[in-house]
Amino acid sequence: MSHPTDPADATGSGSAVPEDSTGAAERTGHARASGAADPPPSTAPARHDLVPNAPASLSPTDLAQVDAQWRAANYLAAGQIYLRGNPLLTEPLRPEHIKPRLLGHWGTSPGLTLVHTHLNRVIKARDLDAVCIWGPGHGGPAVLAQSWLDGSYSEVYPDVSRDAAGMAELFRQFSFPGGVPSHVAPETPGSLHEGGELGYALTHAYGAAFDNPGLVVACVIGDGEVETGPLAASWHANKFLDPVHDGVVLPILHLNGYKIANPAVLARIPDAELDALLRGYGHEPLYITGDEPGPVHHAMAAAMDRALDRIAAIQRRARADGGTERPRWPMIVLRTPKGWTGPHDVDGVPVEGTWRAHQVPLPTVRENPAHLRQLESWLRSYRPGELFDEGGRPRPEVLAHIPEGDRRLGASPHANGGLLLRDLPIPPLEEYAVAVEAPGRSMHEPTRVLGGLLEGVMAATATRRDFRVVGPDETASNRLQALYGATAKAWQAAMLPTDEHLARDGRVMEVLSEHLCQGWLEGYLLTGRHGLFASYEAFAHIVDSMVNQHIKWLRTARRLPWRRPVASLNYLLSSHVWRQDHNGFSHQDPGFVDHVLNKSPEVVRVYLPPDANTLLSVADHALRSRDHVNVIVAGKQPTFDWLTLEEARAHCARGVGVWEWAGTEDGSREPDAVLACAGDVPTQETLAAAWLLRRHLPDLAVRVVNVVDPARLLPRDAHPHGMPDAEYDAVFTRDRPVIFAYHGYPWLIHRLTYRRTGHEQLHVRGYQEEGTTTTPFDMVVRNDLDRFRLVMDVVDRVPGLGVRAVAVRQAMADARTRHHAWTRRHGTDLPEVADWTWDEGGDGA
Repeated sequence: MSHPTDPADATGSGSAVPEDSTGAAERTGHARASGAADPPPSTAPARHDLVPNAPASLSPTDLAQVDAQWRAANYLAAGQIYLRGNPLLTEPLRPEHIKPRLLGHWGTSPGLTLVHTHLNRVIKARDLDAVCIWGPGHGGPAVLAQSWLDGSYSEVYPDVSRDAAGMAELFRQFSFPGGVPSHVAPETPGSLHEGGELGYALTHAYGAAFDNPGLVVACVIGDGEVETGPLAASWHANKFLDPVHDGVVLPILHLNGYKIANPAVLARIPDAELDALLRGYGHEPLYITGDEPGPVHHAMAAAMDRALDRIAAIQRRARADGGTERPRWPMIVLRTPKGWTGPHDVDGVPVEGTWRAHQVPLPTVRENPAHLRQLESWLRSYRPGELFDEGGRPRPEVLAHIPEGDRRLGASPHANGGLLLRDLPIPPLEEYAVAVEAPGRSMHEPTRVLGGLLEGVMAATATRRDFRVVGPDETASNRLQALYGATAKAWQAAMLPTDEHLARDGRVMEVLSEHLCQGWLEGYLLTGRHGLFASYEAFAHIVDSMVNQHIKWLRTARRLPWRRPVASLNYLLSSHVWRQDHNGFSHQDPGFVDHVLNKSPEVVRVYLPPDANTLLSVADHALRSRDHVNVIVAGKQPTFDWLTLEEARAHCARGVGVWEWAGTEDGSREPDAVLACAGDVPTQETLAAAWLLRRHLPDLAVRVVNVVDPARLLPRDAHPHGMPDAEYDAVFTRDRPVIFAYHGYPWLIHRLTYRRTGHEQLHVRGYQEEGTTTTPFDMVVRNDLDRFRLVMDVVDRVPGLGVRAVAVRQAMADARTRHHAWTRRHGTDLPEVADWTWDEGGDGA
């Protein structure tokens, strides 16, 4: 066991030594701080600078106090994993003091407590506004321990007081039924990153820093996490960080050598290769290596001070001196043993510094008396009597370097972003709505219309800078380029004369990584700002697992009274399945909606506006909402205008509505059939089918229903937007055939409606994985969603109609055959389709 030594007498590895920035660090077992020399700090830094006024090294008193805080946090972290009683070890440990199930992760905890301790020191010394993203997956014990020490935990959970009784409760509740998770989670004060989200820490950190010029975002990256694809892309986020308008991210790469059962890649590559990699990403790395607490404390303090001095100089050059060169930001590489200060070996097998320390290093404590004594020896090695008084309260030396008030990492309002959130100034929709004299007589590109509204929002937030639009290189492709009238695209790398719409202070974020876009926006929202993620529909699936975690975060946070609501995560999915006829099968996938609607009903919302004005209304609602994930699917190609703005608002408020003007029922009886639709292309095909039925079967009573909000199809007890059975039956009838043209996979509609009375009469058409490079109308024909097929469905499903309307059915089948031949000969759609417009009289184009 590596017992903590007296820090004042420690002389082992861990000292900090400057390094020439032109070469890789020479490895001697000592910590080395690298980076080019900076000019002396200004005595009058610009506003928001990180004032470098802390000492460059620790005094003996400071060192003893820092070490006391670290030992206290380590004791509390280990206690959470093992103890359900005897929290202060006032008596010998007995099996009944041990939890029946030992859960948690010790291996990463000592490194996290070390980082937290030293962040506390610099935050207090420099009066920093800071948050920390804790990337290593299950480091919950460490962060919970520190939030209990700084008092923030007891403030939000008064029953976990900062004394012996509260310590006992802190220990008991960890990974315990009715308690708190083993990872950093919404329940953890000061957190804004779910500990299970391996790969996303650094992109969340940059999202938190954007437009937060006074904020320092420390980000601890685990050496397992660093192997993930999203984290690899995240190193490029520093090319988008504006030193004038943004805060700063301080990455801290913790190389403790192992993951759950394997060595970590970056911990095993040559030092020169690691150094070249990190410098290639644009960082000035500072190295700390050690296994003796005292020297490591000295090295960590020196590295923190050097990094913050470097950051202060960068910000001063940009903000006060007008420097425009892209800076090389500092970062810290921390090498300490996995499971440091825990059991060195167990039953003769090495544990500390190996993968065996990853979770519970002594797993059979209740059953094995030798392990119980070893656990007690381990816990007593932290000397808890020096750290806590008789009542279990932390002694003054433990708290000496902990900041006060909202400077504490556990109490930062940036980690509870709803405290900082302001309403978004959305201009009146009337300024952007399209005029609709009659349904189906004009066409607009819905997302282009939305782009005007987003430009207005961007302009209205020009000075407060709390709104951003992110997307993977698709802003103009998705017809949102009006945004460039109010801002440019963020860019800190080289610019060429041929470039367009690039600026260092831009608030449109484009990078060809959906992971980065998602992570940036999540970090931005969780720290109290607003935004929109625009993507091609098919490639939203790339962030399936990320949106899972964000939904889980919101669902949990909504149930914590101290967590304030944050702005919703808004997706605009365009370039959708039905108009990817040019890119083909690889770009055709409408399943993101299915994925989202499987998640927590209290959080998820999906909208399928059929035209430009309904898109404006839906977007206005989504941008104003809180604590939701809103998925809006809307096309960018010219689409018929069906509703005025006033009609669109009413229709969106209902979520599902009967379009009386499109049907042929007269109110004297129930309709013979219901044509339902959701999505812009399905709406067009449904209206065209209604037009054909009006022309060919004028005596047939047809009802047309449009669905903007598919969750309305659910029962009321399954989703807050769900319709009561009586309302559903009134709209869709209890026993009449319903032909439903849906934007995505048809089985989703069946899943949403399977409990409804008339489900056996529901027939859904949608995407059936039939796609290729073809014409727009051929896409719907291939998937049996076309107007002719919908008419055939009505003929087939209205009782008795098949015999009377056999000629109509045959004409529809012939039209499909004619379409096939035409497209193969001409490469375009049938003129009767391409030139069709809605006409109530049934005469068409």
